[in-house]
Amino acid sequence: QAFIYKYWLEEADITKFPFTLVPVKSEDDEEKPEFSQLHQRQTEEIKTEADGEDCGGPEPAMKSDPDTHLQPDIDDQTGDSSEPETDDSDEETREPQSGLNSLNDDRFPVSDSRCTTGEKAFSCSECGKRFGTNGNLKTHMRSHTGEKPFTCSVCKKAFTLMQSLKRHMRSHTGEKPFSCSVCKKAFIESAHLQIHMRIHTGEKPFSCSVCKKAFVQSGNLQVHMRIHTGETPFIFCKKAFIRSGNLQKHMRIHTGEKPFSCSVCKKAFTERGHLVTHMRTHTGERPFSCSVCKKAFTERGHLKAHMRIHTGERPFSCSVCKKAFIQNGHLQKHMILHTGEKPFSCPFCKKTFTMSGRLRQHVRIHTGERPFSCAVCKKAFTRSYKLDSDKQN
Repeated sequence: QAFIYKYWLEEADITKFPFTLVPVKSEDDEEKPEFSQLHQRQTEEIKTEADGEDCGGPEPAMKSDPDTHLQPDIDDQTGDSSEPETDDSDEETREPQSGLNSLNDDRFPVSDSRCTTGEKAFSCSECGKRFGTNGNLKTHMRSHTGEKPFTCSVCKKAFTLMQSLKRHMRSHTGEKPFSCSVCKKAFIESAHLQIHMRIHTGEKPFSCSVCKKAFVQSGNLQVHMRIHTGETPFIFCKKAFIRSGNLQKHMRIHTGEKPFSCSVCKKAFTERGHLVTHMRTHTGERPFSCSVCKKAFTERGHLKAHMRIHTGERPFSCSVCKKAFIQNGHLQKHMILHTGEKPFSCPFCKKTFTMSGRLRQHVRIHTGERPFSCAVCKKAFTRSYKLDSDKQN
């Protein structure tokens, strides 16, 4: 009897693996040659020498159906592992498999059935979470050990994952590979682009279980929920805040820090928004206009207060006499009439006043300042109404 694949075996240099040659019947015999017998015996011997290196453990018996092994190993691409695949995952040598792969014959693929059945053979000794490959388990273990092997060459910040470092490097290079197809705004991460797209689509997938208000981001919903729970996790001087950013702004009151300064007059501010508003005094910009009388304002709050003139709304009422006001500041000034408080005192004669404006007028008596002057006769006055009277005369 002749033996099949003699030349095949010599070319594949497979003599280093134990194998058994199977006699084949002649063409006159009734049955066809059973190739799976050769494949099964070879892989059984290979299994012993490889010692389960493919997926990191002892291998179960191989299935005889070759099509099963043709399926790609997608366990780590679609599985439940929270750790994304990294570039530094284990790349172990698999000599038996590579030897057979050199045959370039799809009828005899060799792989671990565990990789194709979805079994997760590697479990974390700390939390019990399971993974399909040893490399993903090693990556996951860094969440317990705190190891961060990937360091930024610019700012030395360290990361647990290589792709996290790659994303971080874009903050130094300025690269923004993900751009909005609608407004062309670019982003460092694709996740940021996905969130941004909700502005255009109007999608708000995160809704409050109490008042049903919807939000674009889950973080915004979490902050909103503190309104219902009363939680104020950010406290310093007994004043509490819902957002950490608000606490940071408030801290500048204590530190005196004013990091935002005007490029024109050098006046400094604790918040960027205050600087933006201030710059309008130099530019003359008034972006907020009344829809009724077209009067324009530098601040949105001023427009809201102005609109109450047209609507008649007076949301701030005195608790003593029930008089109502358009603005809260007006109510606070009014309350001084009931309390008798005069918080503004003259630094020269100690005379006190209920309003800061009255104090400023009074101080001009001591300083001699006359800021209101007639353009015709050049006569100057301490108060504007006296200038108006002079013009009438």
